[in-house]
Amino acid sequence: MAREPWLRALLLPWLCGLLAQGTQGLRAAGFRAGLSRSASARPAALLLRRLGEHVRRLPGSAGDPGPREGWLQQPLDPFNASDGRTFLQRYWVNDRHWAGQDRPVFLHLGGEGSLGPGSVMTGHPAALAPAWGALIIGLEHRFYGLSVPAGGLGLAQLRYLSSRHALADVSSARLALSRLLNVTSASSWVCFGGSYAGALAAWARLKLPHLVAAAVASSAPVRATLDFAEYNAVVSRSLASPVVGGSPQCLAAVSAAFEQVERRLRAGGAARAALRTELGACGSLSHAEDRAELLEALQALVGGTVQYDGQAGAPLGVRQLCGLLLEGAHNGSHPESYRGLRQAAQVVRHSLGQRCLSFSRARTVNQLRASAPPESGVGDRQWLYQTCTEFGFYVTCEDPGCPFSQLPALASHLELCEQVFGLSASSVARAVAQTNAYYGAQAPGASRVLFVNGDTDPWQVLSVTRPTGPSEAALLIPGASHCADMAPERPSDPASLRQGRRSILRQLQAWLGQAQEERQVGVPA
Repeated sequence: MAREPWLRALLLPWLCGLLAQGTQGLRAAGFRAGLSRSASARPAALLLRRLGEHVRRLPGSAGDPGPREGWLQQPLDPFNASDGRTFLQRYWVNDRHWAGQDRPVFLHLGGEGSLGPGSVMTGHPAALAPAWGALIIGLEHRFYGLSVPAGGLGLAQLRYLSSRHALADVSSARLALSRLLNVTSASSWVCFGGSYAGALAAWARLKLPHLVAAAVASSAPVRATLDFAEYNAVVSRSLASPVVGGSPQCLAAVSAAFEQVERRLRAGGAARAALRTELGACGSLSHAEDRAELLEALQALVGGTVQYDGQAGAPLGVRQLCGLLLEGAHNGSHPESYRGLRQAAQVVRHSLGQRCLSFSRARTVNQLRASAPPESGVGDRQWLYQTCTEFGFYVTCEDPGCPFSQLPALASHLELCEQVFGLSASSVARAVAQTNAYYGAQAPGASRVLFVNGDTDPWQVLSVTRPTGPSEAALLIPGASHCADMAPERPSDPASLRQGRRSILRQLQAWLGQAQEERQVGVPA
């Protein structure tokens, strides 16, 4: 992998919950934010994180008033009772199915980006709500979207950004919203979330069992890791899988295309200049770190294609990417493979309304150092801070089996944590270890948590894919990608995905019935 693994980490969970809001939101957003900021964003953000921002809005149908937007006044430091500072946290409410009394509440947790009205109108909670007469609430994560505390994103402020602070927000929001919306103690609260927000959903049940009765954790990376080498192992396997439209020939073509890119970068002169134009690198390629920036953007393109394969709004799927790479190629022709990669880059840039695929490393660092509140809800600086202080998630590509450019990766990301936040490599490593010790990594020991993953998703290796007991269940859906189960249902959904959603329904039925029985006899959660 290229020297900027943080680019891949910044793709993480944020996009999946937003893709779940459907293609209508993509059209409604009109790519306005991406077009206005395309000259200043970073490579991976210009690939997939911006897409998620544009998918966040969901227009209502004719005569449909849509969900209600609200704001909660939350403590900035919930762990210090003497600190009276507060911030406003946004939430959404869909009560069209709410039957009141003892009906459940589905709480959709936001992750590292804006949480729009689609969070309560489509996907998991909205599809399940009619059967239970449930109330649906979406809670935006602190420091993301419009829930950014006054004072900007300086280090003094960012110390109040962590998963533990987010769980404290869930606790106070659960109590405040019960009062505001007249929810009685007879209602069970179920947390939903995808990727990082999926991990939050599982941890909410783990740490707040008296407030959260159950959780559905989709594509939830509950194990923090400094060196996420497994990511590209799954990418390679998925690119070679006929189930999703891949093949061994496609995997070989990916490697051939990257070899061609590196050959042209090494050649310099006219070859490098042509490469810059063809692939859309707005930054200079004269410095090694800027060449690594371009390689990272290309790797994020391929990895992201696998990660979000088959999802509405994603520019490419595995089948389409492999078709471009193999079109007209004979015996793994390197030029033809490169031409296909170039076409794929053009498709993605056009779909996202981006002028550039990559910029310079210096520009990247300057952008991430900016502490003013962001113009959009993407949250690049905030999420980088969380990876440096909690999770890591730094994808590497240094083993011979990796199909991409095998350049040192981990040291470069740790260097970025130092450059942007002044955090040493040893402090990042300690933070990752502390996160796993606090939450239990892939053995959290929580009851009534359903972990849902797709077997083509690279992030499933950090989640729970095998049941650890009758009350900590796991569902691995064949052929499914990152958070695919959260997306609105489509006629084209494969049978395995439809069956997976039915399994989620049955598991929730059992757990909600169990929670109701426990309340009636006064058994603790």
